Amino acid sequence: MSNERPVKVFAGTNTRYLAEKICENLGCPLGNMIIQHFADGEFAVSFEESIRGCEVYLVQSTFPSSDNLMELLLMIDAAKRASAASVIAVVPYFGWARQDRKDRPRVSIASKLIADLLSVAGIDRLITMDLHADQIQGFFNVPVDHLYASSVFVDYIASLKLEDMVIASPDVGGSKRASTYAKYFGVPLVLCHKSRAKANVVESMMVIGDVEGKNVILVDDMVDTAGTITKAADLMMEQGAKSVRALASHAVMSDPASERVMNSKMTEMIFTDSIPFNKECPKAHIISIAGMFAETIRRAHNNESISSQYIV
Repeated sequence: MSNERPVKVFAGTNTRYLAEKICENLGCPLGNMIIQHFADGEFAVSFEESIRGCEVYLVQSTFPSSDNLMELLLMIDAAKRASAASVIAVVPYFGWARQDRKDRPRVSIASKLIADLLSVAGIDRLITMDLHADQIQGFFNVPVDHLYASSVFVDYIASLKLEDMVIASPDVGGSKRASTYAKYFGVPLVLCHKSRAKANVVESMMVIGDVEGKNVILVDDMVDTAGTITKAADLMMEQGAKSVRALASHAVMSDPASERVMNSKMTEMIFTDSIPFNKECPKAHIISIAGMFAETIRRAHNNESISSQYIV
C-alpha cells in the first residue's frame, strides 16, 4: 500500500474467520488483540501491539448476541485511547437494522441508536454491506461505504447459465433490490405479496407475475427463520416454475431455518460469509466477500474511488 500511514486490521471474536481471509487478500497479518472474559460475563479488550498513528480497521459483524456489538464498541474505544490515527469499523452484517423507523407508536429505532453508539465510541468511517434499509446511512455523520453483495452474486448467477430466468422478490419491500438484478440480466421481475400474522410468521402469500416454465432466482438481503423465502419458493414451484434458487446477503438462519430450507422445493440457498454459518444444510452455498472488503479497504486507504465495485 502506497499511503505512508500504516494499516492494521483487527477482528472481533466471531468474525475472525472473515478477517483472516481479508488479511490474506491484503497481504498483511491480522493484528494481535486479546479479549479477556470475566466470570460474570463482562469482558475487556486490549491491543497487544502499538497502533499509534495507524489506520485501524476493526472487522466485526454485529449479529446477535449483543456481545458482538459490545466487543466492537470496546475495540473502537481501546483504539482511540491507544492513539490510532483513524478507526474504521468494518461491519459486513449491520445488526439491529430491522428497526429503522417508527412504524407504530412507542417503539425504538434501534438502527439509529446503534449508529449513535458507534459514532460516540469514535469511528471515523463505516464500511458495511447490504443494509436492511438504505436510509441507515443517513443516521451517521461520518462517511459510510455501503457495499452490495451483488458484486459477488452476479458472477455466480451468470455461471449457472439458466435459460428462461426470472428474478423474484419474496416481498414487496425487496422489489427495488430485485429490480436491479432483473435490469442487469435483462429478465422479467416477479413479486410476492405477503401478509404477516406477527413477526416471523407469514399468514398468506400470492405471486404477482408469471413463473410457469421459468428458472427463478429469489433475491433478499437476509434470511432469518426462512419462513417467507421457503414459502415463496414452494408456491412458485406449485405454479409451474422449473427451479427456484434463493440468494441472500446475510445468513442469519435462526432455527428452524436450515430444516425449512432442506424441506422446501428450492434447489439451493446462496449466502455470503458475512455471518458465520456452521449448521448442517447441504442446500446452502456460501460465497466469500473477503476479496470485496479487502479491495475496499485498500482503496479507502489509498484515497481511491470504490464506485467501480458497484456492479448493480
